[in-house]
Amino acid sequence: MWRSVSLSLLVALALGSEVSQPPDVVTLEWTELELQENFSDISAVIGNARRMILAAQFECYLKIIHDPPWSEGGNYCNRTWDGWMCWGDSAPGTAMQMCPTYFQDFDPGEKVTKVCNPDGQWFHHPESNRVWSNYTQCQVHTKDRVKVAISLYYLAVVGHCLSIVSLIISLIIFSYLKSLSCQRISLHKNTFLSFILNSIVTIMFLSVSAVINENTTSSNSVSCKILAALTQYTSTSNYFWMLCEGIYLHTLIIVAVFVEEQQLFWYYILGWGFPIIPATTYAVARWLYFDDKCWISPHTHLVYIIHGPIQVALVVNLFFLLNIIRVLITKLKETHCTESTAYMKAVRATLILIPLLGVQFILMPWRPEGCIGYVYDFFNNIFSHFQGLMVAIIFCFCNSEAQTALQRKWVQWKSAWGKTGFGETPATNNHFNYHTNSSIAETSRATVNLEHAAPAQLSEPQENSHALSVMRQEDSGEAGSCGQNDALDKVDTTGI
Repeated sequence: MWRSVSLSLLVALALGSEVSQPPDVVTLEWTELELQENFSDISAVIGNARRMILAAQFECYLKIIHDPPWSEGGNYCNRTWDGWMCWGDSAPGTAMQMCPTYFQDFDPGEKVTKVCNPDGQWFHHPESNRVWSNYTQCQVHTKDRVKVAISLYYLAVVGHCLSIVSLIISLIIFSYLKSLSCQRISLHKNTFLSFILNSIVTIMFLSVSAVINENTTSSNSVSCKILAALTQYTSTSNYFWMLCEGIYLHTLIIVAVFVEEQQLFWYYILGWGFPIIPATTYAVARWLYFDDKCWISPHTHLVYIIHGPIQVALVVNLFFLLNIIRVLITKLKETHCTESTAYMKAVRATLILIPLLGVQFILMPWRPEGCIGYVYDFFNNIFSHFQGLMVAIIFCFCNSEAQTALQRKWVQWKSAWGKTGFGETPATNNHFNYHTNSSIAETSRATVNLEHAAPAQLSEPQENSHALSVMRQEDSGEAGSCGQNDALDKVDTTGI
């Protein structure tokens, strides 16, 4: 670093070109106290923006030295460095470049202009009488962008807080109701826990980022970078637990139709263990190659260390979802009208899995430019920060299985106090419990009746036969046993 800085300053002195910062913008002053405290680490003094400027300045001077001279004839303005950007030899007129990315309040989509006069001299500002580049357009929309950023910040905090509360309630319900204990619910609880951890860490990181953006002298502590790495880990873990849900569903319905219980150990390894690899790799790479303040800046290709595995998980989940829908639609075309209603309901129920599997994030993976970009930001924040709330509502609060178990617990509790609220006796409540538990037999009978009604289809592949059985059970409208009806409840957790 010292060598490149010294070399750039020597070249600047030798060329005698513009090296001062533009007079029309506020300069970043080094205070004597900062120099004394951070003299041993120049990167801590100048920050990421100054390091980028020095790197651009050094490249500009090399370009000025090695580029061939102007050969088109006539008057022209000499190549120069204006303090922030490099300008080559220009014919009379207005030269333009995109705004630099040194500062957060600069919009890279806007343009910087520099006027070359007909006499071959760069335009001088009338007030300062110095060569001037027009950077005003870079900040023309700064206030609007700040307002949008503040709105998105509060939207994120509200969404994550609501997600945390709803998911904690869901975990309590699933843990308290022992009748819901099964592999599918165990996966749900781990997925919910990953949402909770991700929301908590994200709120903390957003708050720290807001403080750092407002206070440019805030410390670049190790704890802040650990929080940034932890944010990447919880985010990756969250997406990989969505992948675990997709793998479990696909295996249960498509691959292993009548297989016994799956080994959840490998799901725990994939959901909690594997994300450690990209998160650790990202932290080490960031520390070595892009060690900015608190690792906030997204303007680095190192983010693909995290985004790459996440995109793979989302694409795999999309494949699982489409394959499940393919099987259901195939049976829809082969069955009679009565069964068609059940399959249409099954397709709707499968589409509800989208928030759980996270496949909505690959519909528009890149942010569009212009006004559409702000619309994209709004909906992307809704999906990202309120996803935990949507998952809790769909897969717990609207789960007919959980509702039935809660009703049974509520009646049992009221019976223990000698009240039912309906003038009934505890004996009547026992009948209610028996009726609820007997729904397993009713669902099984419905399945058997369907299979007898279509004997010609029993010779078809097992995946279609099992899918038909699962969807017919769903049409019975009863909350079956968690262990015996995993496939049904996984597809139709809302009783649709």
